[in-house]
Order: sequence, then structure tokens, then C-alpha cells
Amino acid sequence: MTGLVSGRTAVVTGAAQGIGLAVARLLREHGAGVVLTDQDLGRAAEAVSALGGGDALAALGCDVTDETAVAGALAYTVERFGRLDIMVNNAGITRDASLAKMSLADFEAVVDVHLKGTWLGVRAAAAVMREAGTGSIINMSSLSGKSGNFGQTNYSAAKAGIVGLTKAAAKELAPKGVRVNAVQPGLIRTAMTAAMPPEVFAAREADIPMRRAGEPHEVAGAVLFLASDLSSYVTGAVLEVGGGRLM
Repeated sequence: MTGLVSGRTAVVTGAAQGIGLAVARLLREHGAGVVLTDQDLGRAAEAVSALGGGDALAALGCDVTDETAVAGALAYTVERFGRLDIMVNNAGITRDASLAKMSLADFEAVVDVHLKGTWLGVRAAAAVMREAGTGSIINMSSLSGKSGNFGQTNYSAAKAGIVGLTKAAAKELAPKGVRVNAVQPGLIRTAMTAAMPPEVFAAREADIPMRRAGEPHEVAGAVLFLASDLSSYVTGAVLEVGGGRLM
């Protein structure tokens, strides 16, 4: 198999469904070995089966808020595949509520998974990639982190924080040959957006210049670009995948 990332190894967090699964699928199609992690090992294993299985794919249970678990996932990857070239910090959750009704626990849960989880992933991947003198780290932000969404003070804050984390890490790691970039999806058809009230989804879709929601594979295409040598001189960038929304 040949492709844009042939012979490389990737870790994708939150890869059991949605955008994470689409990313894992596209990276595999372009020749990478991929470790799919999810908090639920069973779902990660099902995702590997859905992608066809084989020696180039592996499933791993991983809580991205657990420092030891994240380090262990990358150690497993290096032990099994001998290298780590691509790290995609994608895992995420939502706990939406208005500012007046949001609990501290729901604020902390979302910030922990998105922001702390991404930071732990960046730090652990950087430790491996610095030694190799090469690597690409891609962090999943959101247009919610650019504009803010009603009922998402936790999610919007975390996704905005990922942009700052990406740029700071990119400056630190650039001299070591490691690139760090972020992707900001807009309205994408996933299980998460399927839970939105239909009228809310329709209203948001109507605000998009392209007049449609995006598909997970369209976000995956941006990740593949940032993971490959096509973006060899791109670091600290935030790539919007939103059909023109908020431009």
C-alpha cells in the first residue's frame, strides 16, 4: 500500500466513531499503521474491525485525562510499530448547558478531556518525536473556540485553549523538527451533532456559505494534509474546515 503517509505510524485518540474514526480510516488508506484509542476498549476494537483489521491496525483503551494511560499508549505504539510519526489529539465530549445551569463538574469534565487531554497527548508525543527529530502533531479544535456557542462556555473555552496550546507547542518544537497544528471543524455530521434538535441544526446549517454541514471524511482530509509532507513547512497553523462559516 502506498500513500501520503506510507510507512508511518499514527495514534488517533477518540477514534471509535465520528471524526476520529474517519481520520484513522484515511490515514490507513494512505499507508500508515494506526493505533485507535478510545476510553472504551471494546468500541475501539469494533472500529479496528470496521476498518478491516490486520497487523497495521491496533485498538487500545485510553483515558486521555490520565497521564499514565497516555504515556502508556504511546509506549505501546513505539514498542509495537517501532516509531511514532503522527499524533492526532481528537478525543472529546460535550456537557452543554447555559452558564447559569452548568455545574462545575460538567465544566471541569469538558476542559479536562479536551484541553488537559490534548496537552498530555502533545507532551507525550513530543517526548518521542524530539528524539526522532521529526513528527506531526494535530490537535482538534473547533469553530466554537473561535466564535463561542451558546450553552458551551466549557467546550468553547477548551477549544480556544487548544489553539493557544498548539501555537505555543509549535514554537517550542519547531527547532526539533516536530510540527504542531490544529484543525477547527465547523458543523459536521456526527453522532454528537445528530443529538441536536433538528431546528437548531437547520438554523446553523443555514448560516454556512456552502449551505450544508460537513462530513467526517472532509475533516480527515485536513488532518491527512497536516500529517503528510505536503505540509512540511506548516506549523502553528489553525486550519478551518467549516464551509466558510465565520470567515
